Amino acid sequence: MKVIDLSHIISCGMPVYPGTESPKILEVATISSDGFSEREITLFTHTGTHVDAPSHIITNGSTLDSMGTDTFVGQALIIKTDEKNISLEFLKTYEMDLKETDYVLLQTGHSSFWGSDKYFQYYPVLERDAAIWLSEMKLKGIGIDAVSVDSFDSIDLPIHKIFLEKGVLIIENLTNLEKLGTLKFQLVCAPLNIEGADGAPARVFAILL
Repeated sequence: MKVIDLSHIISCGMPVYPGTESPKILEVATISSDGFSEREITLFTHTGTHVDAPSHIITNGSTLDSMGTDTFVGQALIIKTDEKNISLEFLKTYEMDLKETDYVLLQTGHSSFWGSDKYFQYYPVLERDAAIWLSEMKLKGIGIDAVSVDSFDSIDLPIHKIFLEKGVLIIENLTNLEKLGTLKFQLVCAPLNIEGADGAPARVFAILL
């Protein structure tokens, strides 16, 4: 069995969505002075590799803590693409594989720009009809190695709404997808169990059997 971490480490000064704040990690106790080590952490619910719940966009939508733990585990399919606008025609080539899939991860290669201004601009996104088609596949979630499933200049977030209205979770800021080397694998996506969470940072990893 091989396990591959698909999540960015959370740290002070890390890249965050424009308009939000980087995490604050404060050392409040040390072994030398207190006999134990402890830190105080302040961060936004959509920091780093994270999961969007329906309540992030949808009024009265489900929160992460209201979902069963089985929601966050399942068979995953990776779809590698270099299209800037990911089309329905392209996705349909994976139609048979999608019928036995819980999570779809879009490998666009954009994670290579993590830490630069380019990461937040001109990343690949699904075309509207492609997103609608995927949302009808009874998926648990969809993930991408970019900052958002909507374009950087989007205001009303239509792709978010398409998935979240169907209860399909969205995982953003994935990394290391190029290390998988396989089309299918088991995915564990474990967001922090926060009360009323509209989203939460997550440790996401692939299990290759």
